[in-house]
Amino acid sequence: MAIDPGVIAWLLVAEVLYLRAIRILGARGVDVSRGQQACWHGGIALQAVGLLSPVDAFGDRLLSAHMAQHLLIADLAAPLLLAGLRTPVLVFFLPRSVLVPLARRRGLRRVLRAARRPIAAIALYALILYGWHLGFAFSAAVEHPAVHALQHGSFVAAGMLVWWSALEPKRRRLKGELWKIGHMLGARLIGMFLGMAFVLIRVPVYTSVYGSGERALGLDAVGDQQVAGALMVVTDILLMVFVLIFFFVHAAHEQDRTDARERAGVT
Repeated sequence: MAIDPGVIAWLLVAEVLYLRAIRILGARGVDVSRGQQACWHGGIALQAVGLLSPVDAFGDRLLSAHMAQHLLIADLAAPLLLAGLRTPVLVFFLPRSVLVPLARRRGLRRVLRAARRPIAAIALYALILYGWHLGFAFSAAVEHPAVHALQHGSFVAAGMLVWWSALEPKRRRLKGELWKIGHMLGARLIGMFLGMAFVLIRVPVYTSVYGSGERALGLDAVGDQQVAGALMVVTDILLMVFVLIFFFVHAAHEQDRTDARERAGVT
C-alpha cells in the first residue's frame, strides 16, 4: 500500500494549525473545551483512516471500499471538523498573513457567504455528489491521482457547506432551531437516493474502472455495487437519526432556558 506524502502533509499541517490556535487562545485566557477539541481530532482521524489505511488501497479494486472512503473523509469527518473549528478557534486557525489577504477579497467573501446559505449549499452538495458519480467523472478520479484529490477536496468542501448553516461555527453558542433538521434531512436524502440507486440497479455501473467480473474479497460486480449503496444508505440514516435527536434536544434545552429567564423576569 503506497502512502501519499501529500495526504500526510495535509493532515499534519491541519493539526499544527489547530494546536497553534489552541495555544494562542490559551495564552489569552480562553479555554477551548475538550469536547470541541475531540471533535476536531476525531475528524482528522477519520480522514487519516479513509486516506491512509487499506480502505484507500482497496478503493482501486472495490467500489464499496471507494465509497467507504468518501463517507469517512466527507460525510462523517466534515461535521466533526466544523464542530472543532467553532469560534473562537475559527478566528485563529489561519495565520494572519493568510487570513488578512483572504478577508480583504470582497468578491470571495460574497461567494462564500452565498454558498453557505442553506438552499445554495444543498444545491451545490447535490451537484458535486451526483456530478462526480457520472461515469466519465468517476473513472477519471480513479485513474488520475490529481483528479482523485480534486474529487476528495470537493466532497469535503460540499459536506462542510451543508453542515455550516446547521452548526454555525462562527457563533460561540449553537442555536437549537428546528429548521436545521429539515435542512440536514434534505441533504441526507440526496445522498440516500444515490445509495438506493446503487442497491437497486442490477447491472454494473463503473465497468470501465472495476470491470464486470469477480472482484476482491469474492464479491461480484453487482454485489460490490450493492454494498457500496448500502453503506451510503446506512450512513445517511444514522446521520438523520443523530440530527433529529441532537437538534430536538438542543431546541428543548434552549426553550427551557428561555422559559426560565422569562419566569425570573416576571418574579
